[in-house]
Amino acid sequence: MSAYLATIPSPDRGVWHLGPIPIRAYALCIIAGIIVAIWWGERRWAARGGTKGTVIDVAVFAVPFGLVGGRLYHVITDPELYFTEGRNPWNAFAIWDGGLGIWGAIALGAVGALIACRRKGIPLPAMADAIAPGIVVAQAIGRIGNYFNQELYGAHTDLPWGLEVYQRFNPDDPNNLLNGVATGHIPLPESPVHPTFLYELIWNLLVAALVVWADRKFTLGHGRAFALYVAGYTVGRGWIEMMRTDTANHILGLRVNVWTSILLFLGAVAYFVLAAKRGPREAPETLRSKDTTAAPQEPEPATVTAEKPAEDTPDEAKKPDES
Repeated sequence: MSAYLATIPSPDRGVWHLGPIPIRAYALCIIAGIIVAIWWGERRWAARGGTKGTVIDVAVFAVPFGLVGGRLYHVITDPELYFTEGRNPWNAFAIWDGGLGIWGAIALGAVGALIACRRKGIPLPAMADAIAPGIVVAQAIGRIGNYFNQELYGAHTDLPWGLEVYQRFNPDDPNNLLNGVATGHIPLPESPVHPTFLYELIWNLLVAALVVWADRKFTLGHGRAFALYVAGYTVGRGWIEMMRTDTANHILGLRVNVWTSILLFLGAVAYFVLAAKRGPREAPETLRSKDTTAAPQEPEPATVTAEKPAEDTPDEAKKPDES
């Protein structure tokens, strides 16, 4: 009993139903993370001298692109979950059941942000710097969704913060345990396990604090704050990824996401060093959207004025009209 109390319990379910409408904890966490990232990004952008409301306008492009990119990365790196015998390929579109790859989300989200920034006439690297800490906090919030889904955990552990993972049952679809309910709190054989999603949540918050501190201390610009976020995140993601026990494809003995983390870390560090040569942070006037300049005033309606008659001599002025 004392061992049970020393562990972290799992939620009984990750989906609730409001009539016929499913309310999914994973989706709520993703939405909450997006809201936080936009809100914080707006504050940072305005503090740098940018036009208010710009981050929201950029998000209109970046968020849909990012969601598509995140799903594509997940499906491409784990195709056996959807395209092998006995699997339903249409589930590749079931984003509500979880499965978003952050690097696909960042890559395609950056394409959407680039389109929006060009329309606004503002530099993408400066926008990336403004939203960097908000993005990594959004990732931390998203990991709470993994907790409700009972996914992305590690191997068995006897540590006091081990996570109890319970068997879930779904009478309507026995193969879809993600939407099931844990009844009786029957632990899985490997339980308790390392809560690796919790490790990553904590790491992400530390990276956000690092980016904010370094940005204030060194006045980072030209995408260097974003590069610091990528480098910091990938360091943690690499070792946490190797603790996970969920199914993943391997290359030369390492999980695909570990290789991705290594390559992105090297690229981020190189960019951080090279971008320093571009000089000080972008001037505030370069961050103001072109479409928010003062609208030209409409010309005032012309006033009709009578032409001044030729000056008459005093005698002519007094002369009566002879017509």
